[in-house]
Amino acid sequence: MLKWLLTTALALALFSGLMPWLRRFGIGRLPGDFHFRLFGRDWAIPLASTILLSLIAAGVARLL
Repeated sequence: MLKWLLTTALALALFSGLMPWLRRFGIGRLPGDFHFRLFGRDWAIPLASTILLSLIAAGVARLL
């Protein structure tokens, strides 16, 4: 369980950093992706995009 929690947290951090580049492909605009402004910064929590990309990665890994 701890391994999955760590993997999800790492994926969220990675996708949050790459969000401006990924928005060109529609990632980050799915229902379940949260965007808000707090303390003068824009914050994004791409939960749905993270799940979608994780499923794609799992499917690719299963094929290999």
